[in-house]
Amino acid sequence: MYRMRTRRGRLALGAVGCAVLAALALGAATPDDPGADVPRDALGAATPEHQEQALAKLLPEADVTKPPAAFDPVIWAAFIPEDNAMTPERVALGHKLYFDKRLSKDGTVSCATCHDVTRGFTDQLPTSLGIKDQLGKRNAPTTLNVALLQVLFWDGRSPTLDHQAMMPILNPVEMGMPDEDTAMKAIADDAEYQEAFKKAFGREMNYEDLGRAIGAFERTLVFMDSPFRRFLDGDDGAISAEAKAGWELYNGKARCAACHPMNPSNPLGTDNRFHNVGVSARHQNFEDLASEAMKLLKEDPSEQKLDELAVGTDLSELGRFMVTHKRVDIGSFRTPLILNIGITQPYMHDGSLPTLWDVMDHYNKGGEANLFLDGGIEPLNLSEEEIDQLVAFLFTLTDDRFAEENQRQMDEQKAAAQEKRAIRDDAIAGRKTLSFEPRVMPAEKPEK
Repeated sequence: MYRMRTRRGRLALGAVGCAVLAALALGAATPDDPGADVPRDALGAATPEHQEQALAKLLPEADVTKPPAAFDPVIWAAFIPEDNAMTPERVALGHKLYFDKRLSKDGTVSCATCHDVTRGFTDQLPTSLGIKDQLGKRNAPTTLNVALLQVLFWDGRSPTLDHQAMMPILNPVEMGMPDEDTAMKAIADDAEYQEAFKKAFGREMNYEDLGRAIGAFERTLVFMDSPFRRFLDGDDGAISAEAKAGWELYNGKARCAACHPMNPSNPLGTDNRFHNVGVSARHQNFEDLASEAMKLLKEDPSEQKLDELAVGTDLSELGRFMVTHKRVDIGSFRTPLILNIGITQPYMHDGSLPTLWDVMDHYNKGGEANLFLDGGIEPLNLSEEEIDQLVAFLFTLTDDRFAEENQRQMDEQKAAAQEKRAIRDDAIAGRKTLSFEPRVMPAEKPEK
């Protein structure tokens, strides 16, 4: 349950985008749909029944009181809140809540709308649809492997998974409930919920326990059994020669490991820090946005106001600055998980990069120049062969249970990249042109 975009963003989609949304609303298959046989609701998400069936295949019953096989028990225990021990009752309650659309104001949106089991536990949209056909400003990150994240949301404004789970329900763009009491009243008369809350927490239904239950369920979504993991464990044949070359580049020339460390002690591929990599700088004036943000947050410094501004306005582009109010954080966003990245497109906080080839083009040219660009971002001068090798490596990070979807995404992204690479700039990547030159040098006049 992460973030979305405003109605104004809907208008920017144009005829093609609106046609796709209309097709989804009718439950029809589109070129981007994982299959015509998947039943979908009005917002394009697979129906709860279909998602439940998919989840049952992905996650056979297991003892949730024990750490997943992929985790060291000591590390796992450190990330379980003292007030929310993993129990079957809490996980079962969170599972039910995750799919319940009654928690939205108009009964159309659940956690699973934006974190669809059939779409890598995201929605594979640039930004997500909420109630009243609204679009937010943020891409919905996957809920896969969120158990070890240290802070949540792209700007880190939520300190725990349990806290984060409560926020979208109250956001006017997302699920739209006006307050906690109204949200609880939507399910208060359900006898199954009344009993489930009692069994899970030993007390009457309340909003904080709702968040704890959803958090407990999301901690079961551990998917780390990838070809690359087998390679790290000593299976040399688990990945291709091209992917092995990409792994070398990842740790060397391409400098990916600086923000996405990948090793047995940090298998998620994130430094849990915040960086300005220049995505917002392509279309925003940071100084003006920061001034407006400080004015609005001074008038209302509440957590609810911050959440509304981060989701439903252009101030979302300020990233971590909205939380810390520090200039150094302007345009900075949390380093996303890199596990399962092949099935969680499109990429970046605004979903503006449709393929992993586009992501590599962005970093190859050193991001987008701006006053607040992270000091580690600079042109890489990667060749086309090296970019292909890096992308081949990234697709080895997907859990084997998503192998079919991973292959589909790789084929579709490759075809899209062969047709269009919108931000590719070989001149800047190779330092033949400096990044500031196009902004300060007059354009050449055509000869008469």
